[in-house]
Amino acid sequence: EGIAPPKRILFPPEKICMVWQQRQSAGAGLLNVGNTCFLNAVLQCLTYTPPLANYLLSREHSRACDQQDFCMMCVMEAHVNNVLHSSVSAILPLAVLQVFRRIGEHFQPGREEDAHDFLCCTVNAMQTACLSAGSDLDISSQSTTIVHQIFGGFLRSRVTCFSCKAISDSYEAFLDVPLDIKAASSLTAALQDFVTPEHLDGENCYNCNTCKKNVAASKRFTVHCAPRVLTVCLKRFDCFTGRKISKVVKYPEHLDLRPYMSQADGEPLHYSLYAVLVHSGVSCHGGHYLCYTKASNGLWYQMDDESVELCCIDTALRQQAYLLFYTR
Repeated sequence: EGIAPPKRILFPPEKICMVWQQRQSAGAGLLNVGNTCFLNAVLQCLTYTPPLANYLLSREHSRACDQQDFCMMCVMEAHVNNVLHSSVSAILPLAVLQVFRRIGEHFQPGREEDAHDFLCCTVNAMQTACLSAGSDLDISSQSTTIVHQIFGGFLRSRVTCFSCKAISDSYEAFLDVPLDIKAASSLTAALQDFVTPEHLDGENCYNCNTCKKNVAASKRFTVHCAPRVLTVCLKRFDCFTGRKISKVVKYPEHLDLRPYMSQADGEPLHYSLYAVLVHSGVSCHGGHYLCYTKASNGLWYQMDDESVELCCIDTALRQQAYLLFYTR
């Protein structure tokens, strides 16, 4: 509703399998080659994303791929198969390290990078790989890749004019949801803040097409199309200083996204937590990244570079989370 239907379906949605098709304990840890903990933690969270892993383990992508040069889907397919089929306790994520600068031109080998930035660049590179066949696709068709159908959704921005009550809606695709935590002590409070209307007036007035002048208005974001996998970034780093907000932000194992949707009065939209990425340290320019992930056997593991150790869900829920991954 409100978004034009796609002209082309790039990947049939019925082929996306949300539950693990193979059950096993956690795979290999990842060796750190010098400040690569951010890369290791992000890769482990992606590896244990059930619909993505199911597809990459099938090797369906590489069998059909005809890209001559760099293809991030082929890279991730090789990586996930290596991790989950490894007979050793830790491996070098070589497939990804070899294309590190192709994932993001601004990445510098040997430098600690931001895990959220690396996640965004990796998922965007996977999305680009899936779009290689059609460069002139409309926005709705671009959202039918397997990557966008797993991680992507649409936000609605609704502006309501206080003078004439006219409503203006616009829509934007997203692959993750960054949430401000300065005033929030829980994920649900941060989501509530996200969907709370913002008052536009004074210097920030709205130019209303109906009134033909600058007027006071309200602007409200809601989730319009919910993703199969919800990735949340709790904005812990100050964009100017890089200093970290080290407060506790509680997050649940089970989340209902319905109250934050454009249609807030429908059936509940249940999500379950399956990965938590954590940063320890005082700023984004240093420190250490690790993650907690739920393997296909239903058990939780702490993954800290080459170390992979069984842990309990309570430990995973008590972290100073930076990135949270939920599956529908």
